[in-house]
Amino acid sequence: MLSYILWDADPVLFAVDAFTLFGINFGPFEIRWYGLLFAAGFLIGMQIMTHIFRKERKPQEDLDALLIFMVVSTVLGARIGHYLFYEPEVLFRNPLEVIMPPYRGLASHGATIGILTALWLYSRRKSSRLTGQTFLWTTDRIVIVVALAGACIRMGNLMNHEIVGLPTTMPWGFIFKYNNEYPVGVPRHPAQLYESLSCLTLFFILFALWNRMKENTPRGLFLGIFLIWVFGLRFFYEYLKENQVAFENTLPLNMGQILSIPAVLVGIYFVIKSRRAVLPPVA
Repeated sequence: MLSYILWDADPVLFAVDAFTLFGINFGPFEIRWYGLLFAAGFLIGMQIMTHIFRKERKPQEDLDALLIFMVVSTVLGARIGHYLFYEPEVLFRNPLEVIMPPYRGLASHGATIGILTALWLYSRRKSSRLTGQTFLWTTDRIVIVVALAGACIRMGNLMNHEIVGLPTTMPWGFIFKYNNEYPVGVPRHPAQLYESLSCLTLFFILFALWNRMKENTPRGLFLGIFLIWVFGLRFFYEYLKENQVAFENTLPLNMGQILSIPAVLVGIYFVIKSRRAVLPPVA
């Protein structure tokens, strides 16, 4: 009886050889599961936000602007965050590498900072102010779909055989066939799957809560829950994962854990603030 799972899923969904069309050379290129799942998070999330805007009577025409803010802030924030937190020497030596392929590093903490900054800018738009799309109103709805996108992205990491866990003797340990960074044939925690399922669970919880409260949602409540859930669990999942860069081996906590602590504290602040806003005054 096997005490591990052989994970041999091909990271490449399909590849196209070089070809010529109307005298123009194309390819070769490949479509990877990670890119498909990354895009799916945005596309499905857009449909959910359309539903939320419709139910809360917000102008549908604002969704295009919101999508642009989200896509740019997620990618740029994640890229800058990776280099700032994990490879600062590269960022300061060649800042253009942030926007140049290959895109080999994305940091979720950087994406979070980028998204919150972009949503603050979005909420400052005239149309957003006029329709009540304040910073907290918008973030409370966006975190619902960000949780779903997080599940898709972590599943993409699983398909990419990257961000692997530490060796384990548990029967659900994965042997990652296409990961060449660590010894081959060693069962490891599927940390990507843990985080993906956690994000998916959070999505269902937040969406169910929104369905109950809709426009009566206390401002900042969902944002607080999101930060506590995602980064609180991230802190503990890091104990099951390999460090991303060598300098983390000398730290008492790795970079993911260090960055998660302030995120959880900010989440606690917003939950308390949202609860106080709905409590009746004391006589």
